[in-house]
Amino acid sequence: MDTNEIVVLKLFFVGILVNAWMMRGVSGAETVEATTLRPKRVCNESRLQWDVEVCGEHFKKDMALIQPQYWCNLTYFISEYHLFTLCTETKSHDVDCYWPNPLVEGYIIRIHKLFFSNCTMEQVVWVDPPDDTLVILILIPIFLTLAMIALVVWCSKRSDVLA
Repeated sequence: MDTNEIVVLKLFFVGILVNAWMMRGVSGAETVEATTLRPKRVCNESRLQWDVEVCGEHFKKDMALIQPQYWCNLTYFISEYHLFTLCTETKSHDVDCYWPNPLVEGYIIRIHKLFFSNCTMEQVVWVDPPDDTLVILILIPIFLTLAMIALVVWCSKRSDVLA
């Protein structure tokens, strides 16, 4: 036997053993050990509402330490905002609710309206490009399309030379 054939044969047997070992846990014939599964608890929304309010009060106290003129600059309050979102996420998981959920999102929106409603950017005014630029931007794809069509037609006529 060739050495490559021996290596392939060994790999084949190792593959079969690994497959059998992995499929052993999937088999329904074997006995399954009884494990105590924690029953799924229901989301306690009233407690979550209270906990989110507590997170919001901490955030409001932290934001009171920052001058209102800096409320629109993220670098001044990013750590406070991170702690606020982390608090809401932790409290949601503590009462077996997913995060973000509509209750938490609604509260976050109220916080945004309270602190960040005046942080809108100036409206961007869209202006058409100059006519020369517009003509070039329109004609380039048209000429490329025509050139590709011409190339395909030319190559199809010369199929005997290219083959």
